Amino acid sequence: MQHDHARTIATELGVSHSQVGAVAALLDEGATVPFISRYRKEKTGSLDEVAITAIRDRMKQLTALDDRREAILSSLKERDLLTAKLTDTIEAAETMTALEDVYLPYRPKRRTRAMIAREKGLEPLADLLFAQDPSVDPAQAAAAFVSADKGVENEVDALAGARDILAERVSESTDARGEIRELFAKRGILHSSVVVGKEPEGATYRDYFDWEEPLAGAPSHRVLALLRAEREGIVRLSARPDEGAALAFLKRQFVQGGGPCAQQVSQAVEDGYERLMAPSIETEIRAQLKEKADREAVRVFADNVRQLLLAPPLGQKRVLAIDPGYRTGGKVVCLDAQGKLLTHDVIYATGSDAQRAEARRTLSELAKAYAVEAIAIGNGTASRETETFVRSIDFGRTIPVVLVNESGASVYSASDVARAELPDQDVTVRGAVSIGRRLVDPLAEFVKIDPKAIGVGQYQHDVDQNLLRQSLDDVVEHCVNAVGVEVNTASVPLLARVSGLGPKLAENVVEYRDEHGPFPRRTELRKVPRLGPKAFEQAAGFLRIRAGEDPLDGSAVHPERYDVVRRMAADLGCTVADLIRDADLRARIDLDRYVADDVGLPTLTDILAELAKPGRDPREAFEAFAFSDDVHEIGDLRAGMKLPGIVTNVVDFGAFIDVGVHQDGLVHVSQLADRFVEHPSKVVKVGQRVTVFVLEVDVERGRISLSLRKPHDATSASAKADPKRSQPRKGPAGR
Repeated sequence: MQHDHARTIATELGVSHSQVGAVAALLDEGATVPFISRYRKEKTGSLDEVAITAIRDRMKQLTALDDRREAILSSLKERDLLTAKLTDTIEAAETMTALEDVYLPYRPKRRTRAMIAREKGLEPLADLLFAQDPSVDPAQAAAAFVSADKGVENEVDALAGARDILAERVSESTDARGEIRELFAKRGILHSSVVVGKEPEGATYRDYFDWEEPLAGAPSHRVLALLRAEREGIVRLSARPDEGAALAFLKRQFVQGGGPCAQQVSQAVEDGYERLMAPSIETEIRAQLKEKADREAVRVFADNVRQLLLAPPLGQKRVLAIDPGYRTGGKVVCLDAQGKLLTHDVIYATGSDAQRAEARRTLSELAKAYAVEAIAIGNGTASRETETFVRSIDFGRTIPVVLVNESGASVYSASDVARAELPDQDVTVRGAVSIGRRLVDPLAEFVKIDPKAIGVGQYQHDVDQNLLRQSLDDVVEHCVNAVGVEVNTASVPLLARVSGLGPKLAENVVEYRDEHGPFPRRTELRKVPRLGPKAFEQAAGFLRIRAGEDPLDGSAVHPERYDVVRRMAADLGCTVADLIRDADLRARIDLDRYVADDVGLPTLTDILAELAKPGRDPREAFEAFAFSDDVHEIGDLRAGMKLPGIVTNVVDFGAFIDVGVHQDGLVHVSQLADRFVEHPSKVVKVGQRVTVFVLEVDVERGRISLSLRKPHDATSASAKADPKRSQPRKGPAGR
């Protein structure tokens, strides 16, 4: 079946059959998506990770379809129901929906009204009615089927049973179901109404107490919100088209003329639709609606996580990190350039004058003793007050002070990973360490926690958890391998995300490193227990050994291609190190000379680029950021203010922006740009620095409405807009 699948996927994705076949074969051999996209371009025609992932996922779907097809054929064969024609129809089904429609009449089911009617011998009567001969009197025909022994008391019972059989036939008609399903999809209406008495309990969902919109246009965030409200018993939800339109179609298809038998068939059609078909298809449509909403929500979530993981790193610097707080003070840690904990303390930056004086002395002494190069402050409780306090200290030199996203730090603090890394420290120290390390290298620290704990996205607990897990795993794997990992300093969680390794091999790498010291060359990885040739092939190109014995070990050039680079150097009469240092030498390389059966121009071009910038980091350069000095809490905000901010989350209906007041503001999608925006992610990304304008502030409800569009009367925060002259505007509220 895989050959057929390759053709199907090639048509759907607009790639060649051979490309799909090559990807499928590599995946079957155990190759990872990052490895295939980076090091097997000749085989795949240079397909990128997005295309390779799409092929992988679609292949899984089609395999699942095959599995279900085989199960159905087996079931029908066991029950002696399989015919040649039915086999052909089942084999021709191209989707799971089409396959289930074919199987529906034969599916084992609990006793239905139609089954009971057949047991009473009423199927011939149903056939007679369905023929709709205008000369036939239904009552007279039914009289022949009255039988006390069979439980048919009179003609009325007989006709009712016959209609039950017809209703089931109508409901199970493959053609009719297809047409009605399309009607649901195109003209269905999503409607919600509050459950009587649930108004106070469901105040959060009051917008949906009487809500209606076309199914086809319902955005994913609203679908998920409605489904959650229904699940919590707050609203009743329906997803159907106009009943009259559906019945009109079915009667055109099944009812012939207006004779007495036709009237019986008409009644059966109505019953079949209302009792059987409509509920069944509504369940299907809602499942499809949920799946579509899930995929959109997961896509947004994954994109946000990608941006957060690829945030610019400060780089290896000596850092003082503070996890701020009020009553219990702020936990302070000092880290060396490799992120190792050197010492820790507690300060009270928001306490009494004496406590603040002591905190000033403590920070000054720590900064001097440990030659601190940067200060990281968690952006949670008391962060702005702590930031202002730290900036007021004269350290005798300039030390950048950076607010760091601390989402998920508490999750890390209580995790097995944190206990293994810092076994002798409590959760407060671990949290502060995580904040400091996030400044140095966000990717290396964020991989230690479940991506769902990072705090971006929407309705993450409502979506398909398997889909979410796969998508987030793909994102983390992509980010880690795109950046590359320094094998001699990486943690187990980071190494576990390297192509071809995984948790157990990552542990083995670290244990071997701890026992034998730093790896001098990539080839030494072959000595790690259980790290065989296949794992080495998949992982080696993404592992870095900077300043090692072989300069190529610090690059993304795969060891399987080292000989090609050495031939290039030999042909030019120089060393590999010379090639890396000298652009003029690289310019003299004729790549065509090195093309071979297993090495083409795509790989050779990548190699040349790597020689120019070995192990280059694709992340942007770090730039310090500071919030406005004039705002620290929501009460400081006024409509019209112009403020710097950082995008913390992107969702379907807009973007949330941190402006430094402990409460993110919302830029509704309508306020992102002066033009129509297909999705907020087309305009902003998580971690992006932006300038926003305050539209409205609701202190009581903790809501801040912002805009990226400059209002006519906008003022800067430093101007401290007069609240008497700058009245709040009405702005769109996000749901």
